[in-house]
Amino acid sequence: MKRITILLIVLFAVPSVCILAQETGSQVKDTETTEVLAVGPKASWDVKIFEMGEIEFKTKKKAEFTLTNSGNEPLFITYAKTSCGCTDLQYSEAPILPGRSAKVSATYDGTGNGDFMKTITIVTNADTDRTILQIKGKVVKK
Repeated sequence: MKRITILLIVLFAVPSVCILAQETGSQVKDTETTEVLAVGPKASWDVKIFEMGEIEFKTKKKAEFTLTNSGNEPLFITYAKTSCGCTDLQYSEAPILPGRSAKVSATYDGTGNGDFMKTITIVTNADTDRTILQIKGKVVKK
């Protein structure tokens, strides 16, 4: 009787273990496939805050940010705007190919007085969230 019970347990346990192992293996395989398909363009910034230091009143100063595409599809800047008219924004509308970089430059005109912080809002096709870049400094009168 013991032999029959052990035989039945083995007969039912082995297929169950094999089925569980196959299901786990297929889940891992699906995850790997999803990760490969989901890469696309990826925006990476060298810095998001540019410290200008002290600048003289009504003197223009430029800040440069480097945007790198670390994905596997072309990256586009779909929207870019500064927080005020005192900052001039320049960037290329051409696609940034995988592994390549592009400059986004902001020139502040120095018309303020004292400490300042200006923002640049950037949206790319890599993400629906916006990226906020900042330029900071202090305008001094000499």
